[in-house]
Amino acid sequence: MTDLRLEREFAVSPERLFAAVTSRADLLRWWGPEGMDVPEETLDFTTTGPWFSVMRNGDGQRYKVSGEVTHVTPPKSVGFTWAWHDDTDRRGAESHVTFTIEETPRGARLVIDHRALGDDEISANHETGWTSSLNKLGALLGP
Repeated sequence: MTDLRLEREFAVSPERLFAAVTSRADLLRWWGPEGMDVPEETLDFTTTGPWFSVMRNGDGQRYKVSGEVTHVTPPKSVGFTWAWHDDTDRRGAESHVTFTIEETPRGARLVIDHRALGDDEISANHETGWTSSLNKLGALLGP
């Protein structure tokens, strides 16, 4: 199994960064790669329980992912399972994501650990997606 780790620093407090990665209102502004919107979702990482989102690209293609929020530790971390759905809405292989917030001298750092991704190609695809999503998060939080 392949694991992925990404880090990005933001000039905001750990509490603001935690809110941005857990609250529905903020998640809807940055969730999914650039050029995608989220027409259907139950995104709320402020409490444990099930979640799903459907991401839609400019051509109308839809990508459903779902999981279970496994822990919420404000303002330090949130973890959740992750599995893509196929065209018949059947869940595929499950992986696990943890968002960890660390205070830094200039604000806060978000560390994304996405574990048990299968192989290097799957990991590379997720790295591209998370990096693009982080760009949107950066635009939301400002310079």
